[in-house]
Amino acid sequence: MSSTATAQMASLAVLTALFCATLAASGAAGVRVELTRIHSGLTASQFVRDALRRDTHRHSARQLAASGGAATVSAPTRKNSPGGGEYLMTLAIGTPPLSYPAIADTGSDLIWTQCAPCGAQCFKQPAPLYNPASSTTFGVLPCDSSLSICAAALAGATPPPGCACTYNYTYGTGWTSGVQGSETFTFGSAPADQTRVPGIAFGCSNASSDDFNASAGLVGLGRGRLSLVSQLSARKFSYCLTPFQDTRSTSTLLLGPSAALDETGVRSTPFVASPAEAPMNTFYYLNLTGISLGTTALSIRPDAFSLKADGTGGLIIDSGTTITSLVDAAYQQVRAAVVSLVTLPMTDGSATTGLDLCFALPSAASAAPAMPSMTLHFDGADMVLPVDSYMILDSSLWCLAMQNTTNGAMSTLGNYQQQNMHILYDVGQETLSFAPTKCSTL
Repeated sequence: MSSTATAQMASLAVLTALFCATLAASGAAGVRVELTRIHSGLTASQFVRDALRRDTHRHSARQLAASGGAATVSAPTRKNSPGGGEYLMTLAIGTPPLSYPAIADTGSDLIWTQCAPCGAQCFKQPAPLYNPASSTTFGVLPCDSSLSICAAALAGATPPPGCACTYNYTYGTGWTSGVQGSETFTFGSAPADQTRVPGIAFGCSNASSDDFNASAGLVGLGRGRLSLVSQLSARKFSYCLTPFQDTRSTSTLLLGPSAALDETGVRSTPFVASPAEAPMNTFYYLNLTGISLGTTALSIRPDAFSLKADGTGGLIIDSGTTITSLVDAAYQQVRAAVVSLVTLPMTDGSATTGLDLCFALPSAASAAPAMPSMTLHFDGADMVLPVDSYMILDSSLWCLAMQNTTNGAMSTLGNYQQQNMHILYDVGQETLSFAPTKCSTL
Protein backbone atom coordinates (compact mmCIF):
# COMPACT_ATOMS: atom_id res chain seq x y z
CA MET A 1 0.00 0.00 0.00
CA SER A 2 2.16 2.84 -0.21
CA SER A 3 1.49 5.03 2.77
CA THR A 4 -0.54 3.76 0.53
CA ALA A 5 -3.11 1.82 1.22
CA THR A 6 -5.80 -0.41 1.78
CA ALA A 7 -3.48 -0.46 4.17
CA GLN A 8 -1.51 -0.70 1.54
CA MET A 9 -3.01 1.98 0.09
CA ALA A 10 -0.56 4.70 0.28
CA SER A 11 -1.04 7.02 3.10
CA LEU A 12 -1.38 10.34 1.52
CA ALA A 13 -2.59 12.58 4.27
CA VAL A 14 -2.19 12.72 8.01
CA LEU A 15 -4.24 15.08 10.15
CA THR A 16 -3.09 15.46 13.74
CA ALA A 17 -4.27 17.14 16.90
CA LEU A 18 -2.92 17.63 20.42
CA PHE A 19 -5.06 16.92 23.44
CA CYS A 20 -4.67 16.00 27.10
CA ALA A 21 -5.62 12.40 27.71
CA THR A 22 -5.88 9.97 30.57
CA LEU A 23 -5.88 6.76 28.56
CA ALA A 24 -5.23 3.50 30.37
CA ALA A 25 -2.31 3.53 31.59
CA SER A 26 12.40 0.13 25.62
CA GLY A 27 15.32 -2.01 22.44
CA ALA A 28 15.73 -5.09 20.39
CA ALA A 29 16.38 -4.91 16.73
CA GLY A 30 15.80 -8.02 15.09
CA VAL A 31 12.28 -9.79 14.14
CA ARG A 32 10.61 -12.96 12.21
CA VAL A 33 7.04 -13.01 10.92
CA GLU A 34 5.03 -15.42 8.75
CA LEU A 35 3.13 -13.94 5.81
CA THR A 36 -0.21 -15.42 4.92
CA ARG A 37 -3.09 -14.77 2.62
CA ILE A 38 -6.63 -15.82 3.64
CA HIS A 39 -8.76 -17.29 0.86
CA SER A 40 -12.48 -16.73 1.15
CA GLY A 41 -13.78 -18.45 -1.97
CA LEU A 42 -13.50 -15.45 -4.26
CA THR A 43 -12.48 -16.16 -7.81
CA ALA A 44 -9.22 -14.82 -9.16
CA SER A 45 -11.10 -12.23 -11.21
CA GLN A 46 -13.02 -11.02 -8.16
CA PHE A 47 -9.95 -10.49 -6.01
CA VAL A 48 -8.06 -8.86 -8.90
CA ARG A 49 -11.00 -6.56 -9.59
CA ASP A 50 -11.24 -5.48 -5.95
CA ALA A 51 -7.47 -5.16 -5.56
CA LEU A 52 -7.28 -3.18 -8.78
CA ARG A 53 -9.98 -0.84 -7.51
CA ARG A 54 -7.94 -0.10 -4.42
CA ASP A 55 -4.69 0.16 -6.40
CA THR A 56 -6.26 2.66 -8.78
CA HIS A 57 -7.43 4.87 -5.92
CA ARG A 58 -4.00 4.58 -4.36
CA HIS A 59 -2.24 5.69 -7.55
CA SER A 60 -4.64 8.63 -7.92
CA ALA A 61 -3.98 9.71 -4.37
CA ARG A 62 -0.23 9.46 -4.88
CA GLN A 63 -0.46 11.70 -7.91
CA LEU A 64 -2.28 14.25 -5.80
CA ALA A 65 0.54 14.13 -3.27
CA ALA A 66 2.82 14.54 -6.29
CA SER A 67 21.13 -4.26 11.56
CA GLY A 68 21.58 -2.33 14.69
CA GLY A 69 20.43 -4.95 17.23
CA ALA A 70 21.34 -8.30 18.64
CA ALA A 71 18.53 -10.45 17.29
CA THR A 72 16.52 -10.98 14.15
CA VAL A 73 12.83 -10.31 14.49
CA SER A 74 10.60 -12.69 12.54
CA ALA A 75 6.91 -12.75 11.80
CA PRO A 76 4.75 -15.39 10.09
CA THR A 77 3.06 -14.11 6.97
CA ARG A 78 0.14 -15.36 4.93
CA LYS A 79 -1.85 -14.39 1.90
CA ASN A 80 -5.17 -12.66 2.35
CA SER A 81 -7.83 -12.60 -0.33
CA PRO A 82 -11.28 -11.76 0.95
CA GLY A 83 -11.18 -8.68 -1.22
CA GLY A 84 -7.79 -8.53 -2.84
CA GLY A 85 -4.16 -9.37 -2.75
CA GLU A 86 -2.66 -8.31 0.54
CA TYR A 87 -0.19 -10.28 2.62
CA LEU A 88 -0.73 -10.41 6.37
CA MET A 89 1.92 -10.68 9.06
CA THR A 90 1.09 -12.04 12.49
CA LEU A 91 2.44 -10.33 15.59
CA ALA A 92 1.29 -9.70 19.15
CA ILE A 93 0.81 -6.52 21.11
CA GLY A 94 0.74 -5.73 24.82
CA THR A 95 1.26 -7.58 28.09
CA PRO A 96 -0.15 -10.16 28.14
CA PRO A 97 0.41 -10.34 24.37
CA LEU A 98 -2.63 -10.39 22.08
CA SER A 99 -1.98 -11.83 18.61
CA TYR A 100 -3.37 -10.06 15.56
CA PRO A 101 -2.94 -10.10 11.75
CA ALA A 102 -1.81 -6.89 10.04
CA ILE A 103 -1.17 -5.99 6.42
CA ALA A 104 2.56 -5.85 5.60
CA ASP A 105 3.08 -2.63 3.64
CA THR A 106 6.43 -1.40 2.34
CA GLY A 107 4.69 1.70 0.97
CA SER A 108 3.74 3.33 4.29
CA ASP A 109 5.09 3.98 7.78
CA LEU A 110 2.42 3.95 10.48
CA ILE A 111 1.94 0.80 12.58
CA TRP A 112 -1.63 0.60 13.88
CA THR A 113 -4.35 -1.70 15.14
CA GLN A 114 -7.97 -1.22 16.16
CA CYS A 115 -8.38 -0.61 19.89
CA ALA A 116 -11.23 -1.03 22.32
CA PRO A 117 -13.49 0.74 22.85
CA CYS A 118 -14.32 0.72 19.16
CA GLY A 119 -17.81 1.62 18.04
CA ALA A 120 -19.77 1.57 14.81
CA GLN A 121 -16.91 3.25 12.94
CA CYS A 122 -14.68 0.17 13.25
CA PHE A 123 -14.46 -2.67 10.73
CA LYS A 124 -14.94 -6.33 11.58
CA GLN A 125 -11.67 -8.11 12.26
CA PRO A 126 -10.71 -11.78 12.78
CA ALA A 127 -8.97 -11.20 16.12
CA PRO A 128 -10.18 -9.70 19.43
CA LEU A 129 -9.75 -5.96 19.77
CA TYR A 130 -6.64 -4.85 21.60
CA ASN A 131 -7.63 -3.04 24.81
CA PRO A 132 -4.94 -0.68 26.16
CA ALA A 133 -6.59 -0.82 29.61
CA SER A 134 -5.85 -4.57 29.75
CA SER A 135 -2.12 -4.23 29.07
CA THR A 136 0.45 -3.45 31.73
CA THR A 137 2.90 -2.05 29.18
CA PHE A 138 0.71 0.46 27.30
CA GLY A 139 1.50 4.14 27.52
CA VAL A 140 0.37 7.25 25.68
CA LEU A 141 3.18 8.42 23.42
CA PRO A 142 4.30 11.89 24.56
CA CYS A 143 3.45 14.62 22.07
CA ASP A 144 7.07 15.78 21.96
CA SER A 145 8.46 12.29 21.28
CA SER A 146 10.59 12.07 18.15
CA LEU A 147 8.12 9.38 17.00
CA SER A 148 5.03 11.51 17.56
CA ILE A 149 3.11 12.62 14.49
CA CYS A 150 2.38 15.82 16.41
CA ALA A 151 6.02 16.70 17.17
CA ALA A 152 6.26 19.02 14.18
CA ALA A 153 3.10 20.88 15.23
CA LEU A 154 4.67 21.67 18.61
CA ALA A 155 7.58 23.42 16.89
CA GLY A 156 9.78 22.90 19.92
CA ALA A 157 7.25 24.16 22.46
CA THR A 158 6.68 22.22 25.69
CA PRO A 159 3.46 20.18 25.45
CA PRO A 160 0.88 20.38 28.24
CA PRO A 161 0.95 17.59 30.86
CA GLY A 162 -0.75 14.41 29.68
CA CYS A 163 -0.73 15.58 26.07
CA ALA A 164 -1.52 12.87 23.54
CA CYS A 165 -1.42 13.02 19.77
CA THR A 166 -4.48 12.10 17.72
CA TYR A 167 -4.20 11.29 14.03
CA ASN A 168 -6.38 10.77 10.98
CA TYR A 169 -4.29 8.73 8.54
CA THR A 170 -5.78 8.70 5.05
CA TYR A 171 -4.93 6.06 2.42
CA GLY A 172 -5.97 5.81 -1.22
CA THR A 173 -9.36 4.31 -0.43
CA GLY A 174 -9.42 4.09 3.35
CA TRP A 175 -8.59 5.88 6.56
CA THR A 176 -7.95 5.25 10.24
CA SER A 177 -7.91 7.55 13.25
CA GLY A 178 -6.97 7.31 16.90
CA VAL A 179 -4.28 8.11 19.45
CA GLN A 180 -0.59 7.32 19.29
CA GLY A 181 0.66 5.00 22.01
CA SER A 182 3.75 3.05 23.03
CA GLU A 183 3.65 -0.73 23.58
CA THR A 184 5.60 -3.96 23.76
CA PHE A 185 5.33 -5.99 20.55
CA THR A 186 6.03 -9.73 20.40
CA PHE A 187 7.28 -11.39 17.21
CA GLY A 188 7.67 -15.08 16.35
CA SER A 189 5.13 -17.92 16.39
CA ALA A 190 6.81 -20.38 18.80
CA PRO A 191 7.76 -19.47 22.40
CA ALA A 192 11.40 -20.42 21.84
CA ASP A 193 11.48 -18.24 18.73
CA GLN A 194 9.78 -15.17 20.17
CA THR A 195 11.28 -11.70 20.53
CA ARG A 196 9.69 -9.03 22.71
CA VAL A 197 10.39 -5.43 21.77
CA PRO A 198 9.28 -2.69 24.20
CA GLY A 199 8.59 0.92 23.38
CA ILE A 200 7.20 0.57 19.84
CA ALA A 201 5.24 3.66 18.79
CA PHE A 202 1.94 2.70 17.15
CA GLY A 203 -1.52 3.96 16.32
CA CYS A 204 -4.34 2.90 18.64
CA SER A 205 -7.28 3.36 16.27
CA ASN A 206 -10.87 3.68 17.44
CA ALA A 207 -12.37 4.53 14.06
CA SER A 208 -11.51 3.20 10.59
CA SER A 209 -13.06 2.67 7.20
CA ASP A 210 -13.94 -0.85 6.10
CA ASP A 211 -11.03 -1.26 3.65
CA PHE A 212 -8.55 -3.47 5.41
CA ASN A 213 -9.44 -7.00 4.33
CA ALA A 214 -9.53 -9.55 7.14
CA SER A 215 -6.77 -7.81 9.05
CA ALA A 216 -6.75 -6.00 12.39
CA GLY A 217 -4.55 -3.16 11.17
CA LEU A 218 -1.41 -2.45 9.20
CA VAL A 219 2.36 -2.53 9.72
CA GLY A 220 4.27 0.12 7.78
CA LEU A 221 7.64 -1.13 6.51
CA GLY A 222 8.63 2.01 4.63
CA ARG A 223 11.65 4.28 5.00
CA GLY A 224 10.10 6.77 7.45
CA ARG A 225 10.86 7.04 11.17
CA LEU A 226 7.51 5.56 12.26
CA SER A 227 7.89 2.30 10.32
CA LEU A 228 8.70 -1.00 12.01
CA VAL A 229 11.94 -1.18 10.02
CA SER A 230 13.09 2.19 11.36
CA GLN A 231 11.93 1.63 14.94
CA LEU A 232 13.82 -1.68 15.11
CA SER A 233 16.88 -0.03 13.55
CA ALA A 234 16.82 -2.97 11.15
CA ARG A 235 19.44 -2.38 8.49
CA LYS A 236 17.85 -5.06 6.33
CA PHE A 237 14.70 -7.14 5.98
CA SER A 238 13.44 -9.85 3.64
CA TYR A 239 10.28 -11.66 2.59
CA CYS A 240 9.18 -14.31 0.12
CA LEU A 241 5.59 -14.05 -1.08
CA THR A 242 3.87 -17.38 -1.76
CA PRO A 243 1.86 -17.66 -5.00
CA PHE A 244 -1.65 -16.25 -5.17
CA GLN A 245 -3.10 -19.63 -6.09
CA ASP A 246 -1.46 -21.36 -3.10
CA THR A 247 -4.14 -21.47 -0.41
CA ARG A 248 -2.16 -23.37 2.23
CA SER A 249 1.44 -22.19 2.49
CA THR A 250 2.91 -19.49 4.68
CA SER A 251 6.21 -17.67 4.42
CA THR A 252 8.30 -15.53 6.73
CA LEU A 253 9.23 -11.87 7.05
CA LEU A 254 12.64 -11.35 8.68
CA LEU A 255 13.87 -8.03 10.04
CA GLY A 256 17.47 -7.81 11.20
CA PRO A 257 20.79 -9.62 10.80
CA SER A 258 19.34 -12.98 9.72
CA ALA A 259 17.61 -11.49 6.70
CA ALA A 260 19.66 -12.86 3.81
CA LEU A 261 19.42 -14.58 0.43
CA ASP A 262 21.11 -17.99 0.20
CA GLU A 263 19.82 -18.96 -3.24
CA THR A 264 21.86 -19.08 -6.42
CA GLY A 265 21.24 -16.44 -9.03
CA VAL A 266 20.88 -13.51 -6.64
CA ARG A 267 20.72 -10.14 -8.38
CA SER A 268 21.08 -6.70 -6.79
CA THR A 269 20.11 -3.20 -7.82
CA PRO A 270 20.59 0.09 -5.93
CA PHE A 271 17.71 2.09 -4.53
CA VAL A 272 17.16 5.48 -6.07
CA ALA A 273 17.31 8.26 -3.48
CA SER A 274 13.79 9.16 -2.36
CA PRO A 275 12.52 12.76 -2.47
CA ALA A 276 12.54 14.56 0.87
CA GLU A 277 8.83 15.38 0.72
CA ALA A 278 6.10 13.17 2.20
CA PRO A 279 4.74 10.75 1.22
CA MET A 280 7.41 10.07 -1.42
CA ASN A 281 10.15 9.95 1.23
CA THR A 282 8.81 6.65 2.54
CA PHE A 283 8.94 4.79 -0.81
CA TYR A 284 11.62 2.38 -2.04
CA TYR A 285 12.43 3.68 -5.54
CA LEU A 286 14.19 1.54 -8.17
CA ASN A 287 15.74 2.37 -11.53
CA LEU A 288 13.85 0.34 -14.16
CA THR A 289 15.61 0.88 -17.50
CA GLY A 290 13.65 -1.45 -19.80
CA ILE A 291 11.39 -4.47 -20.28
CA SER A 292 11.74 -7.53 -22.53
CA LEU A 293 9.23 -10.22 -23.46
CA GLY A 294 11.16 -13.34 -24.28
CA THR A 295 14.20 -12.25 -26.28
CA THR A 296 12.51 -9.10 -27.60
CA ALA A 297 13.44 -5.81 -25.96
CA LEU A 298 10.43 -3.49 -26.01
CA SER A 299 10.68 0.02 -27.43
CA ILE A 300 10.51 1.92 -24.14
CA ARG A 301 12.50 5.11 -23.56
CA PRO A 302 15.25 4.50 -20.97
CA ASP A 303 14.01 7.49 -18.97
CA ALA A 304 10.35 6.42 -18.98
CA PHE A 305 10.58 5.38 -15.31
CA SER A 306 12.97 8.10 -14.14
CA LEU A 307 12.28 9.99 -10.93
CA LYS A 308 12.02 13.65 -11.80
CA ALA A 309 13.56 16.52 -9.86
CA ASP A 310 10.09 17.71 -8.82
CA GLY A 311 9.33 14.31 -7.20
CA THR A 312 7.06 13.01 -9.96
CA GLY A 313 7.59 9.82 -11.93
CA GLY A 314 9.86 7.02 -10.80
CA LEU A 315 9.05 3.42 -9.94
CA ILE A 316 8.64 1.96 -6.45
CA ILE A 317 8.42 -1.60 -5.13
CA ASP A 318 5.40 -2.01 -2.87
CA SER A 319 4.25 -5.12 -0.98
CA GLY A 320 0.90 -3.44 -0.37
CA THR A 321 -0.10 -2.87 -3.99
CA THR A 322 -1.35 -5.93 -5.87
CA ILE A 323 -1.18 -5.17 -9.59
CA THR A 324 1.88 -3.56 -11.17
CA SER A 325 1.23 -0.21 -12.84
CA LEU A 326 3.39 1.21 -15.61
CA VAL A 327 3.41 4.63 -17.23
CA ASP A 328 1.19 4.45 -20.29
CA ALA A 329 4.00 4.67 -22.86
CA ALA A 330 5.59 1.54 -21.34
CA TYR A 331 2.33 -0.28 -20.65
CA GLN A 332 1.19 0.05 -24.27
CA GLN A 333 4.44 -1.57 -25.43
CA VAL A 334 3.95 -4.48 -23.01
CA ARG A 335 0.33 -4.84 -24.04
CA ALA A 336 1.15 -4.86 -27.75
CA ALA A 337 3.91 -7.44 -27.24
CA VAL A 338 1.53 -9.79 -25.38
CA VAL A 339 -1.16 -9.35 -28.06
CA SER A 340 1.35 -10.21 -30.79
CA LEU A 341 2.14 -13.57 -29.15
CA VAL A 342 -1.33 -14.74 -28.12
CA THR A 343 -3.58 -16.24 -30.78
CA LEU A 344 -6.66 -16.46 -28.55
CA PRO A 345 -9.51 -14.02 -29.18
CA MET A 346 -9.42 -10.86 -27.07
CA THR A 347 -12.43 -10.26 -24.84
CA ASP A 348 -13.61 -7.48 -22.57
CA GLY A 349 -12.85 -8.66 -19.04
CA SER A 350 -12.92 -5.22 -17.45
CA ALA A 351 -16.27 -5.77 -15.69
CA THR A 352 -15.06 -9.06 -14.21
CA THR A 353 -11.41 -8.32 -13.43
CA GLY A 354 -10.94 -4.58 -13.93
CA LEU A 355 -7.98 -5.43 -16.20
CA ASP A 356 -7.51 -3.93 -19.61
CA LEU A 357 -6.25 -6.90 -21.64
CA CYS A 358 -7.98 -10.29 -21.45
CA PHE A 359 -8.25 -13.30 -23.75
CA ALA A 360 -11.02 -15.89 -23.97
CA LEU A 361 -10.04 -19.53 -23.48
CA PRO A 362 -12.14 -22.20 -25.27
CA SER A 363 -13.49 -23.41 -21.90
CA ALA A 364 -12.95 -23.07 -18.18
CA ALA A 365 -10.97 -26.32 -18.26
CA SER A 366 -8.64 -25.15 -21.03
CA ALA A 367 -4.97 -24.63 -20.24
CA ALA A 368 -3.41 -21.26 -20.99
CA PRO A 369 -1.02 -21.23 -23.94
CA ALA A 370 2.75 -21.18 -23.47
CA MET A 371 4.32 -17.75 -23.19
CA PRO A 372 7.91 -16.58 -22.72
CA SER A 373 9.09 -15.00 -19.50
CA MET A 374 9.06 -11.24 -19.05
CA THR A 375 12.26 -9.53 -17.89
CA LEU A 376 12.35 -6.29 -15.95
CA HIS A 377 15.74 -4.68 -16.56
CA PHE A 378 16.80 -2.83 -13.43
CA ASP A 379 20.04 -0.97 -12.97
CA GLY A 380 22.58 -3.83 -12.84
CA ALA A 381 20.02 -6.60 -12.33
CA ASP A 382 17.37 -8.43 -14.39
CA MET A 383 14.20 -9.69 -12.70
CA VAL A 384 12.74 -12.56 -14.73
CA LEU A 385 8.99 -13.09 -14.35
CA PRO A 386 7.49 -16.42 -15.44
CA VAL A 387 4.16 -16.18 -17.24
CA ASP A 388 2.23 -16.92 -14.03
CA SER A 389 3.66 -13.73 -12.53
CA TYR A 390 2.41 -11.41 -15.27
CA MET A 391 -0.68 -13.22 -16.59
CA ILE A 392 -3.59 -14.34 -14.41
CA LEU A 393 -5.96 -17.21 -15.21
CA ASP A 394 -9.55 -17.28 -13.99
CA SER A 395 -12.05 -19.71 -15.42
CA SER A 396 -12.12 -18.97 -19.15
CA LEU A 397 -10.37 -15.59 -18.86
CA TRP A 398 -6.62 -15.11 -19.23
CA CYS A 399 -5.53 -11.54 -18.50
CA LEU A 400 -2.44 -9.37 -18.31
CA ALA A 401 -1.98 -8.63 -14.59
CA MET A 402 -0.74 -5.09 -15.16
CA GLN A 403 -2.33 -1.71 -15.64
CA ASN A 404 -1.35 1.66 -17.01
CA THR A 405 -0.97 4.98 -15.31
CA THR A 406 -0.59 8.49 -16.67
CA ASN A 407 2.72 9.26 -18.33
CA GLY A 408 4.86 11.09 -15.80
CA ALA A 409 3.04 9.54 -12.83
CA MET A 410 4.68 7.09 -10.45
CA SER A 411 4.88 3.43 -11.50
CA THR A 412 4.61 0.60 -8.97
CA LEU A 413 5.95 -2.95 -8.87
CA GLY A 414 3.12 -4.79 -7.11
CA ASN A 415 3.09 -7.98 -5.09
CA TYR A 416 1.54 -10.13 -7.84
CA GLN A 417 4.78 -9.71 -9.77
CA GLN A 418 6.78 -10.40 -6.58
CA GLN A 419 5.30 -13.84 -5.90
CA ASN A 420 7.86 -16.68 -5.65
CA MET A 421 10.65 -14.14 -5.45
CA HIS A 422 12.86 -13.98 -2.34
CA ILE A 423 13.49 -10.27 -1.82
CA LEU A 424 15.99 -8.55 0.47
CA TYR A 425 15.83 -4.84 1.30
CA ASP A 426 19.31 -3.83 2.47
CA VAL A 427 18.56 -0.41 3.92
CA GLY A 428 22.12 0.03 5.16
CA GLN A 429 23.68 -0.66 1.77
CA GLU A 430 20.79 0.99 -0.12
CA THR A 431 20.22 -2.03 -2.38
CA LEU A 432 17.41 -4.41 -3.28
CA SER A 433 18.43 -8.03 -3.94
CA PHE A 434 16.23 -10.83 -5.23
CA ALA A 435 16.29 -14.43 -6.39
CA PRO A 436 13.54 -16.64 -7.87
CA THR A 437 12.48 -19.12 -5.18
CA LYS A 438 9.67 -21.52 -4.37
CA CYS A 439 8.53 -19.48 -1.38
CA SER A 440 6.36 -22.23 0.12
CA THR A 441 9.51 -24.26 0.82
CA LEU A 442 11.29 -21.58 2.86
